[in-house]
Amino acid sequence: MTIGRLEKLFRLSRPAMQAIIKNFRFEMAAGLSDKKSSLKMIPTYVEMPSGREKGKFIALDLGGTNFRVLELTLKGAHRSGEPRIMKFTLEKREINGTAEIFFDFIAESVKTFLNKHKISGAEELNLGFTFSFPIKQTGIASGILISWTKGFAASGVEGNDVVELLKEAFARKGIRNINISALVNDTVGTLVAKSYEDPGCDVGVIIGTGTNACYPEKLPEIKKWKGPQNKSGRMIINIEWGNFNKLTSTSFDRRLDKDSDNPGQQILEKMVSGMYLGSITGLVLKDMAAEGNLPLGLIQPLVKGKKFETEYMSIIEGDSTAGLKMTAKLLAGFGMAKTSAADRRVLKKVCGIVSRRAARISASCIAAIVLKIDPRLSVKHTIAIDGSVFEKHPTFAANMRKALKDLFGLKHSRIKLALAKDGSGKGAAIIAAVAAGAD
Repeated sequence: MTIGRLEKLFRLSRPAMQAIIKNFRFEMAAGLSDKKSSLKMIPTYVEMPSGREKGKFIALDLGGTNFRVLELTLKGAHRSGEPRIMKFTLEKREINGTAEIFFDFIAESVKTFLNKHKISGAEELNLGFTFSFPIKQTGIASGILISWTKGFAASGVEGNDVVELLKEAFARKGIRNINISALVNDTVGTLVAKSYEDPGCDVGVIIGTGTNACYPEKLPEIKKWKGPQNKSGRMIINIEWGNFNKLTSTSFDRRLDKDSDNPGQQILEKMVSGMYLGSITGLVLKDMAAEGNLPLGLIQPLVKGKKFETEYMSIIEGDSTAGLKMTAKLLAGFGMAKTSAADRRVLKKVCGIVSRRAARISASCIAAIVLKIDPRLSVKHTIAIDGSVFEKHPTFAANMRKALKDLFGLKHSRIKLALAKDGSGKGAAIIAAVAAGAD
């Protein structure tokens, strides 16, 4: 595999991006109508904020072993105060224990937060609960855990309503002034957090270890929705775009998918997210070495089973030193002690080719969502994006903007990509306000 062949293989032309847009919109329509689709298009029961919401709200942001409890004061007129935050860590005892042990620890952490910030038991507050695991949402404040992910295995949680389990833990810990008014997906939280301050924000995206997107949809367009009407006539749809599968794959993508824990699933995620980009790059490097286009010694750690991490790609692509000295240091720590400047330049090109395709796929799917909302791209749209890949990779955001320019020409300026760092917790608090009718 030469660099020239690799560039051709991973190239995503304007027509190829337009094909992604067409297929993505078809899958969106099918998912909204409850027809066979790689996009789940899940109704979240969540409405967009008006920006007029006021009051003090609590959020619990649980997406992994580290979680946060925060308090946010909304001031109306699209303004909010700085959140007060405490971070906590779940240990093996909680992660692998019982539902009672798990949720008692969560409740005790909330109690610690309330005590530290002297929040009186007489002060009733609404809480938004971000729970970033596969949930079957059954209401604005109810949802059943389908299955644990990320190494979690607490018994007695799968198949049960996580809000009810948390309420029971609150009762055991004597917390009686907190009402859990909303169960939230982290992508939805990102959208809501940004849209509270920017009314033009109508798409939320995560591009980090995993990837997903959401947007507000008109209720009549959600053909599968059997629930009641709401005040705004719109509801945020959790697309679950990581499973989109109408993409042209390479032999490297197919090998990665075959060896994964979930073959045939999460195809877009395996081409875009931080969990997989480094692995794709590692497969390319092995192939190049096998064909004599890189020294075999260079990829020896990969042969021995070490993983080429996605964060390495960020360091390598951001290296502007003479002879790529930062890359040399990184590779030495990885076990590639003797590398030439020429080899390092090849490695940088490989990383760039893989990450550029990921950025152009992401931009194409965002374009599809925006065109679903606004087919003529007649107004401005802000896209709230959180996640380590978008935030920390040195060329990812720029490549996404270049892809949008390739697609829309001068109109690309109507799509603004905005970093919405740590939006899930703040968004959960705002959703609690919306659910509580604090408008």
